[in-house]
Amino acid sequence: MSILVTRPHPDNEATAENLRARGYAVLLAPVLKFEPVAFHAERETSYDGIVVTSANAIRGIAPQLPDLGLAHLPLFAVGEHTAAAARDAGFADVTVAGGDAAALRDKVVQGARDKVLKKNCTLLYLAGADLSRDLGGELGAEGFNVVTQTTYRMAPVKVLPREVCDGFAAHGIEAVLHYSRRSARAFLDAAREEGVEISALAIPQCCLSETVAGVLREAGASQVLVAATPDENALFDTLERALRTRLA
Repeated sequence: MSILVTRPHPDNEATAENLRARGYAVLLAPVLKFEPVAFHAERETSYDGIVVTSANAIRGIAPQLPDLGLAHLPLFAVGEHTAAAARDAGFADVTVAGGDAAALRDKVVQGARDKVLKKNCTLLYLAGADLSRDLGGELGAEGFNVVTQTTYRMAPVKVLPREVCDGFAAHGIEAVLHYSRRSARAFLDAAREEGVEISALAIPQCCLSETVAGVLREAGASQVLVAATPDENALFDTLERALRTRLA
C-alpha cells in the first residue's frame, strides 16, 4: 500500500524521502509543472523589502538574482520551506511567517512596527501567475506600496502516471497528500480524465489547509482531513491519524 504525493517536482522528492523515512511506500504524481517567468525590473523603482509566498517564486527568479541586486533586501517568507529556498539563493536577512498568507501579512505589518521596514515603504511581491489571495491588496491597505512581479507559473499535468492509475484500480493507494488548492483541482481533473476519480476520492485526502480541503469536499470526497498547522510535519501527523482511523 502506498501514499500518493501530488506535490510538484522537485519538492515532491523531499516529501517522498521524508515519508519513506517514516516507513511508507510512496507514489509520485506531480499534477502541476513549474515554469519560470522572466523578471522584468522596473528601472525607476527601488524596493525596501521582498515578500514571497512560495519557494517556486525564488526558483523562478534565481538565475537573474546576481544581476538584479535584490539579495541584500530584507525578505519575508511565508514559511520555513520558502525561507530555506531564499537563503540558498543568497538572501541573508530572512524573516519567517507562520505558513500561510495571513500570517505573512501580519509578519510584514509587525516588521514595520519593529522598524525592520519603513512605514509606507515599497515592497516587491514575488508571486505565481495564479493567486488565490490578494496579498498585495491586503498589504496595500496597511499602507505599503506593493509591486507584484510574476516569476513562475504552475501548468496542470493532465495525465496521471500509469502506476498511479493501476494503484487506484487495485486499491493499492492508502491516502493522497494535497499541498495547494490548484494542485487539488489539477489532481481531480487528471483523475477524472483517467477514469479513476471514484477510486481516488474513496480514500483519505490529507490537506495542508482548509482552503485545499474545500476543493476535495466539493468534488465529493468523504474522508477529508486538514493539518492542524500549514506545514508538512502537521500534514504527516494528519496522514497517520487518517490511517489509524481506517484500521480501527
